[in-house]
Amino acid sequence: MFTGYSFGFGDSSEEEVAQHTIFPFLLVSLSPQEYLLCRGLSTLFDRGAQEASLLSLSLSSMPSSATSTYLLSLKQVSLTASSPLLLQLKDRFFHQPKLLNMGFSTGKRKSRDEEEDRVSFFASEFPMDDLNDDVLERVLSWLPTSCFFRMSSVCKRWKSSQTSKSFKLACSQIPTRDPWFFMIDNDSNSSSFVFDSTENSWKNLNRRDFLHHHRQDFIPVASSGGLLCYRCSISGDFLLRNPLTGSSRDIPSQDNNNNNKPLQAVAMTTTTVTPSSYTLVTISGEIPNLSFKIYESNADSWSKDQELESVKNNDSSLHDDYDTDSGTVYFLSKQGNVVVASNNLQRSPSKQYSSVITVTDEAEIVYFLSSYGTIVACDLTKRCFTELPKLLPPFLEYSIDLVECEGTMYVILLSEFFESASLRIWRLDNNREWVQVGMLPPALSHELYGKKGDINCVGGAGNKILVCFNASPPEVYCRYFVYDLVAEEWNELPKCFKDGEAVDFVSALSFQPRIEATV
Repeated sequence: MFTGYSFGFGDSSEEEVAQHTIFPFLLVSLSPQEYLLCRGLSTLFDRGAQEASLLSLSLSSMPSSATSTYLLSLKQVSLTASSPLLLQLKDRFFHQPKLLNMGFSTGKRKSRDEEEDRVSFFASEFPMDDLNDDVLERVLSWLPTSCFFRMSSVCKRWKSSQTSKSFKLACSQIPTRDPWFFMIDNDSNSSSFVFDSTENSWKNLNRRDFLHHHRQDFIPVASSGGLLCYRCSISGDFLLRNPLTGSSRDIPSQDNNNNNKPLQAVAMTTTTVTPSSYTLVTISGEIPNLSFKIYESNADSWSKDQELESVKNNDSSLHDDYDTDSGTVYFLSKQGNVVVASNNLQRSPSKQYSSVITVTDEAEIVYFLSSYGTIVACDLTKRCFTELPKLLPPFLEYSIDLVECEGTMYVILLSEFFESASLRIWRLDNNREWVQVGMLPPALSHELYGKKGDINCVGGAGNKILVCFNASPPEVYCRYFVYDLVAEEWNELPKCFKDGEAVDFVSALSFQPRIEATV
């Protein structure tokens, strides 16, 4: 059951928005069938206006061919009748005799009796049952996923669209959806809680069969598109799952003969062109002896183990006073003494094999953090890898994580110096130099100082990055921040509550809520 929805229209009323800015342009873009559908649905919601405003969310990021979705939130489409722009509509629609009396002959608002007569006329001449299924499914496919689940309770016909092949095809043609963040608790268990970035609210998937009892050893390790990837901590096998529909698939790892090669990273890619097509990539071995395997869902098989050649990065020698192979750091203390310290990276189990993958026309690159905190870039196309330059000297304590947004790899870095904390976002430019692209406001980052916490981050569609900050006992301290790379804005997520108590998470995976994604 989905819970916790809230909506608003801002400072402007529905009528002001409709009359002056939005609906004249929207109506012009509709086909006759879409227009009739929208009027019929808005009439339906006159009897259930509480749900009508929910559909206003679908306006954002919607092309003109599907702007009809937003009209569902309006109870009186005739609000726009006074607009001069409707002259364009008349040229398009009003050559049909039955449309001449649909409420556009005057700029005045209809009285209640006139409106009821118009609705009665519409209901008799254009019954909802006679609407084309393809048109209905096309409109419903543009609804935000949470909104669609609510709307599917309106009638059996709408509910049945969930299993319709043509509806899933229409959904697959939506280029992208705002991400949901699948939260992971301190025990690396699937919490079933997600944060919906469209509605800015927590939701509990509340599926008792989310993972069967005998699969409690499966830990979420990767995600892409509408799918989550789990790995069994005992056998090393994988499990692919759509968290919305519950469909799943087991994938044997075939690493039984490679026990001498420790697993370093797991990455996953999907495509919206073929929702059922996905790829798994595993990186194994120890630097400099790394290799990779690829699982293709279309072929249902793993590739052979392929070696990665080490390529020296001339720009990576920013700090030549440490031995990366041994993971040992040598530095001078403030007193001038030589100090030896371990520089091993400590990660939570859910982030142990965390990596990001970027796919372009030129290359397919997997990035992951080595055991001593350096960023390793594995070019699967050229079958080589290199270590990227460090952002900070090795003697500084910091927490680091990698994310991917719209084909670009970003580094999130939390550090402490000058009695304050700093959380910054970096990317590597074409000159292989680190460029800062975002920073948590000092007032917020200072609140993290002295907590000895860790950050676990994930990037999502729509250029959004989720940062999970958590401090270990004796003081449990969790904060969640979302950064919009385009708007350059930070927002802190509210606390998530279950049975009146706050629920804490240590990390998350990002996925697009796609009903059509299959395994």
